[in-house]
Amino acid sequence: MSSGMDSSILDTYLYEENNLLDQLDEMLVADEKNGDFSTDDVNEIFRIMHTIKGSSAMMEFNSISTIAHHIEDVFFYIRDKGIETLDPEHKKELFNLMFRSEDYLRSEIEKVEQGVPLSTDIDAFSNEINSFLKKISGAAPAQPEASQAAPGSSSPAAPASLPDDKDAVCFFHVFLEEGVGMENLRAYMIVNAVRECEVTFRFYPSDMETDSDTSQKIAENGFFLAFDSSEDASKAEGILKTQNHIRSYELVNVPKAAPPAKAEEKKASVSKSTAPAPASTDTAAGKAAPMLSHAPVKQNLISVNLMKLDSLMDIVGEIVITESMVTSSPELNLLPRDNRDNFMKSARQLRKLTNDLQDIAMSLRMVPISGVFQKMNRIVRDMKQSLGKDVRLTIVGEDTEVDKTIVDNIQDPIMHIVRNSMDHGIEETAQERIAAGKDPQGEIVLSASHTSSEVVISVKDDGYGMDPQKILEKARSKNMLTKPDSEYSQKEILGLIMLPGFSTNTAVTEYSGRGVGMDVVKKNVESLGGIVSVSSTYGEGTTISMKIPLTLAIVDGMKVTVGDSIFTIPIANIRQSFKVKADQVIKDEYGNEMVERVDHFYPIVRLHSFYHLPTEVTQMEDGILLWVEANDRSYCLFVDDLIGEQQVVVKPLPAFLSEFNLKDHGITGCTIMGDGNISIILDILSLYSIAVENA
Repeated sequence: MSSGMDSSILDTYLYEENNLLDQLDEMLVADEKNGDFSTDDVNEIFRIMHTIKGSSAMMEFNSISTIAHHIEDVFFYIRDKGIETLDPEHKKELFNLMFRSEDYLRSEIEKVEQGVPLSTDIDAFSNEINSFLKKISGAAPAQPEASQAAPGSSSPAAPASLPDDKDAVCFFHVFLEEGVGMENLRAYMIVNAVRECEVTFRFYPSDMETDSDTSQKIAENGFFLAFDSSEDASKAEGILKTQNHIRSYELVNVPKAAPPAKAEEKKASVSKSTAPAPASTDTAAGKAAPMLSHAPVKQNLISVNLMKLDSLMDIVGEIVITESMVTSSPELNLLPRDNRDNFMKSARQLRKLTNDLQDIAMSLRMVPISGVFQKMNRIVRDMKQSLGKDVRLTIVGEDTEVDKTIVDNIQDPIMHIVRNSMDHGIEETAQERIAAGKDPQGEIVLSASHTSSEVVISVKDDGYGMDPQKILEKARSKNMLTKPDSEYSQKEILGLIMLPGFSTNTAVTEYSGRGVGMDVVKKNVESLGGIVSVSSTYGEGTTISMKIPLTLAIVDGMKVTVGDSIFTIPIANIRQSFKVKADQVIKDEYGNEMVERVDHFYPIVRLHSFYHLPTEVTQMEDGILLWVEANDRSYCLFVDDLIGEQQVVVKPLPAFLSEFNLKDHGITGCTIMGDGNISIILDILSLYSIAVENA
């Protein structure tokens, strides 16, 4: 791997290869469900492997290029002979081989991303792919004596006689590597590659594609490419240099007064007067012509570096902040009324344009969640074979769009939940499902939908469901209960599975058990500003839902004052604001304040006390309560006053503040207000954890 490699070229390579592998995975899963490869998919897989081979060879990633080339060989043969020539057993073997090949290529691409050395021992896997090709083509392995008979040096000591081609000005005499097998097909693939440079040429033996007997001749004596001009030969040489399995090649010029070929030489080669020779010329020209007749397709899509979109969002955020600064400037009050009215009219137009620009900038970062959902097809497919369960995956709402950053971070939680549903949610056998009055085939439904400001992703299975009593018993044995069993609601009981170290499974499998790692799922989703909820009916199935904001860059917030400080609370977390009198506040046995709302008592957190801020508003009647909620946590915040609602740009906290663990103290970020001051954005969930649960 070149250390001086241009990072932009490498980024482009990785982007394209990952997209091609995702496309390949989607095709393989769909074709396996249908039980066969379509003709279009065979052609597309051949193209994908040809692209991966070429780009990887250019980047000098030899292990990737070699494996892709071997797979390309397989699909070249299948494309040429037709997928219908494979029997069902071969097709099943081909699917398994292709999934393993995809996994191998993806693992090598990940090594490139991580900057670690690529695999060098690929002979075993290469031989496996070649053996499959030999099996479906019926070709016998190359005989040892044939390999020994082939020239041992880089060029033959005694070249075979030139074919009888009176129009040829020069020939390329090409020798393949020893023992590659199926030499006739490999030679024909090189011929097809040369056709891409759109030159006029013939090839000999001209029946190499159809006559497997020519394989022995090519192994011993090589094959020839005949050209009518040295310019054409020069173009073709550029293609030959990029082809695999070529041991050597030699340019042989034909003398102007060449003597007639001997009779035995004509017999050893394919005569031009035989039928296949002109057919080869017509084939070369005929296949090249359609390529020239089509104009290039105009691309309507471009790929953009995510860092550029991040920069665009930063600039749009600064525009939003600057616009707020201008329109809230106190100096506007000094203007004459007419001037102020004209200014405000222009300011409203500016705000409209700013909002439009913000919407467009945010939409550029929005991508369909289908990429993540389609990968779950592969998870279900592999686990079906491993566990021996008959399960179908139903995908709903895969076109739902989410911020690119969120899509990248939501894949692991979804994958973990799907694995748990497959491993421990769905019944072990079809007989067990039939006995329970269910369809013999289990089902997992993966769905996504939009609300006004968030996307809801759910994973639903129709399996065992969760036994609340079993969950309580497990939690009690691990000393996780904080109150008597009878006081736990159904929602609270199911929420126990997301506590660290909780599991209801008696055995650990390679896919983990339901509950193992659910705390990590919850943490990952909450780090995106989302919440996780569980619903289940014992004997019928389980649904795990995740509510995630559409974007993390700009949020609607409520600005509140506490002393001289201004805090911003996300509107999505606010249920209600209200005033109370001192006699409406009660205290528990520990002296913590609580207030009643809708027949439930909720704890009160005084922000000035929690953050030790000086303020004159300490009496309950003088301030205001905000009823806030995050996940399944609900409580009230006591603040001095409300300033109003405003769309704010979320700014990350400076790196040097990370040592203070501010996120563990209810602070998620900050924003710049219209007057240039900074407002702290509160994390309602973590604030509850530190102020209420750990009080």
